[in-house]
Parts: sequence; structure tokens; C-alpha cells
Amino acid sequence: MAVDYTVIVVYLAGMLAMGWWGMRRAKSKSEFLVAGRRLGPMMYSGTMAAIVLGGASTIGGVGLGYQYGLSGAWMVFTIGLGLLALSVFFSARIARLKVYTVSEMLDLRYGGRSGLISGIVMWAYTLMLAVTSTIAYATIFDVLFDMNRTIAIILGGSIVVAYSTLGGMWSITLTDMVQFVVKTIGVLLLLLPIAVIKAGGFSEMKAKLPTEYFDPLGIGGETIFTYVLIYTFGMLIGQDIWQRVFTARSDKVARVGGTVAGTYCLVYAVAGAVIGTAAKVMYPKLPSADAAFATIVKDELPIGVRGLVLAAALAAVMSTSSGALIACATVANNDIWSRLRGAIKPSGGDKDAAHDEVKGNRLFILIMGVAVICIAIALNNVVEALTVAYNLLVAGLLVPILGGLLWKRGTVTGALAAVSVGGLSVIGLMWGYGILANEPVYYGLLLSLAAYVIVSLVTKPTDAAVLAAWRERLAGRGAEAETDAEPATATQ
Repeated sequence: MAVDYTVIVVYLAGMLAMGWWGMRRAKSKSEFLVAGRRLGPMMYSGTMAAIVLGGASTIGGVGLGYQYGLSGAWMVFTIGLGLLALSVFFSARIARLKVYTVSEMLDLRYGGRSGLISGIVMWAYTLMLAVTSTIAYATIFDVLFDMNRTIAIILGGSIVVAYSTLGGMWSITLTDMVQFVVKTIGVLLLLLPIAVIKAGGFSEMKAKLPTEYFDPLGIGGETIFTYVLIYTFGMLIGQDIWQRVFTARSDKVARVGGTVAGTYCLVYAVAGAVIGTAAKVMYPKLPSADAAFATIVKDELPIGVRGLVLAAALAAVMSTSSGALIACATVANNDIWSRLRGAIKPSGGDKDAAHDEVKGNRLFILIMGVAVICIAIALNNVVEALTVAYNLLVAGLLVPILGGLLWKRGTVTGALAAVSVGGLSVIGLMWGYGILANEPVYYGLLLSLAAYVIVSLVTKPTDAAVLAAWRERLAGRGAEAETDAEPATATQ
């Protein structure tokens, strides 16, 4: 295992080095939070694919393949569909807004007053997403070093917090590019063909497994519909995803680069399901489906390759964790803390103000990172935490966000009603039906939509001046100049 350990240690050291390098570039709020809004198509595609394909998509995707066969690809497939929909229909408009958070977009569209409550909902979602990603370190480090769960969470979490705090989005972008390459090589180019060969090829897999393992809809129509509702729509509105859209240097990069990343996700989804199906042939009686990834890696891969594939799993977890962490800290600082203390200031200004903004955001990443590690240590049920996060996000924010983009009659009062009714109802429904039930997000979303439409129609339309300013921003005009950014040198 010495070679495998060396691969992992070199990888982790490289992540910290990227953080140190990113610190030298992140000299302004724009550089720190959105990489100066100047990523080119290559880096944008790689980092977007890296953040959406986390531990759940890699370890969980293989586990679903082990349990359901090829139809186990649907969870990750719906993530790819959501990213494609975001890129094709909304990303260009989102990139032209030149904001930092989803709540800032809601304030622009509705004329203020909706940012704080929407910020709280988005903060809860990003916090739980970061926590669940951090818990996944325990699984990987247990396979690598037979390490205690708490120590594994602290070790993995501390590395992510360190490079994220040092360089912000620049560090995260650089590390995500490395992680994208490692995942592509480790999972698609190495683990996938090796797993299929070890299982005897597709003909042997079909001979040894029930026919439903090769039914594209074998996982069930209701499950697929729920995945679409939670993950496809979740991709459209999550702060962690939008913050990556904000890094694109142009709306064309956001649209084309995101489409490439979404297509990559579809391929990754099928790969995970095939690997899981192959694992079912080799290990038909594993105690847990989620153990399929670690088992096949540990038992079937040669020395060195095993270390690289485990590094790929670690990369998947770290990319999602760091993206969720900076999103959580950005929302906490810009949408909640700044509003509560009444000190919202426009972006830009003198260098001292810009420096203070960088220090403030860096401090919030550190604080949120410590909180994430502590919660991850105390929390046991990852699936329930992630379900709560996505249910709150979709039921609370999907309607006012998409409504603001698509329906000019929507009002700030309607948006607040949608957030409040959707968020509170989904919490109550999860209490009644159970956290893992499908009904809470179904009914919560319908109630949110009803509240938005009814309240918007019975209240005064949004001021014409606010809508005019909104249209200007959507067209890429009227955005405040980001004078704190460096000269716009494109990054490929």
C-alpha cells in the first residue's frame, strides 16, 4: 500500500499548494468569491463538472448501480439534465447579472426585502451540503488508512477549509481542475474498463444478473420523478452552482461550458451504474450497496492504480465540499450578516475597502468550515441531512427564482409568501410523512407555487423602475462596475 499512500499524500499536498497559490491572486472581493468573473470555457467546464459530481455521485452512484443495475444511473443523470437545463436556458442571463448570490438576484428582480429570508434558506441548504460532503471523508480514509471516523472528518475537512480560506474561489477553481482530471482518469479511464473486464464482460454480467438489472426504468418511475424534482430543479437554483456561473468571463462561456459539463455528467452517470453492476457480479452479497465502490477498488485494482482511483473518490468529495463551503460562507456574510448589521455596500471601492471585504469573506469561510466539521462529527444520518437540504431548497426557493426569471407579474410579496409557505410546509410535511418520504417536496412545491401566484396577483405589481433596471441587468447593461477586479485577462 506504500505506493497508494504516496499517491494520496502527494495529491493532498498539492491541494494545499493550490490554496497558497490562490491566496496570491485573490486580492479583491470579485477575485476571492467568483475568480474575477473571467474563467474561459476549459476551466469553467472542468470546475462545473467537478462541483456537481461529488461523493454521492461517485460512491453513491456506484452503490445505486450495485442495487438497481443500469437504472441506478438516474440520480446522477438527473443532475446532468439539471446542469444542461441551467446552461441552455438560464446561465447567460444569470452571468450577465454580475451579482454574488442568489438572494442578490431576488433583490434586483423584486426590488429588495426578499434577500434575508431567502438567504437563510439558501444558507441552510449549503451548510447541510457541505456537512454531508465532509462526512464522506470518513468512508474514504477508512479504506485508505483504517482511520477513526472523527479523525478522518477532521483531516479531510481541515484540508478543504485550509485551501478554501487561503485563496477563495481561485484556489477552489485550481483544485477543482485537478480533481476533474483525477476523476476522469481514475473513474472513467481506469475503474470502468477494469471493473467490466473483471466481471467477465457485458455478456457475463447479463448471464449472471436478473433482467431487471438492465432495464433503464428498473429503479421505478416514482423514484425517477423524485430525482428530477429534487436534483434537476436543485441544479437550477443552488448557490453553489450559481456561484460557478458567476465565474464565467462571458454569457457564451457559461452556456457552452456548462453544456459540456452537463454532457460529461451524463457519461459519468452511466459509468457509475456500470461499475456498480459489475461489482454485483463479483460481490453479490455485500452488506451495503455503498460499500461496492470501496470493495472493488480495494480488491481488484493493482497497486498505484488503486491509489489514483481512491484519489479520484477523494477528489469528488473535496470538490463538492469546497464548493458548498464557499457558497455557505458567501451567503452567511453577504446575505445574512451584512443585512443584519445594516452595512450592505456596493461592490468596488478603494483598495482598503476591497482588502477588508476579502478578509471578511475569508473569516466567514474559516468560521463556517469549523462549524461544518463539528456538525459532521456529531451527525450520523447523511441521507436524511441531504434530503432535508434539497427539500428546503426546492420547496422554498424554486418558485420565486424561476418565477422571477420567467413571469414579470411576480411581486416581492408573492416571493416572500412562496419562500415562507414552501419552507414551512415542507418542514411540517417531513415531520408528518417522514424525512425520506416523497410527499413533502411534492406538496411543499405545489403550496409554494400557489402562494406565489395568488399573492402576486392580489398585490401591487412590481414597480416599473425596478423591472426596467432588472431588464437592463439581464441584458448585461447597468451593472455596477467592479473596480476592485484585476484587468480582465481570460483564463482558459
